[in-house]
Amino acid sequence: MKILLIHGPNLNLLGSREPVKYGSDTVETILANLRSNFSKLNIDYFQSNSEGEIIDCIHNAKNSYNGILINAGGLSHTSISIADAIRSIGIPTFNVHITNIQQRESYRHTDVIGEACSGSIVGLGTDGYLIAMECLLENLKN
Repeated sequence: MKILLIHGPNLNLLGSREPVKYGSDTVETILANLRSNFSKLNIDYFQSNSEGEIIDCIHNAKNSYNGILINAGGLSHTSISIADAIRSIGIPTFNVHITNIQQRESYRHTDVIGEACSGSIVGLGTDGYLIAMECLLENLKN
């Protein structure tokens, strides 16, 4: 089974970017934890600071992946185009936010990406990726 983890803008800086908010885990740590806990899965990773590249990646995932985990970063609150791409491919997709967006600035309270996903895990730090993967796998069984 193939799963794709997609990260949006600035998430390539995890581990050094505002560690009080986002923790000290790097992308490499997140991937290692996912691959260790879900060793039977083939987990690929894509990150871009460009909305169009993320949309292209989602489109290309249609025939290659069973499911997607996405943390679109700040684009979560604005990108109807990414949300439409998720809706258009028909692959179960779970949304992850490291921080609790409801406890942040008011412009972060709306999550247009999350509305397009099968579910969202919010505010559980990087452990949210593990929980989102469990939810994704459960969704794929149904």
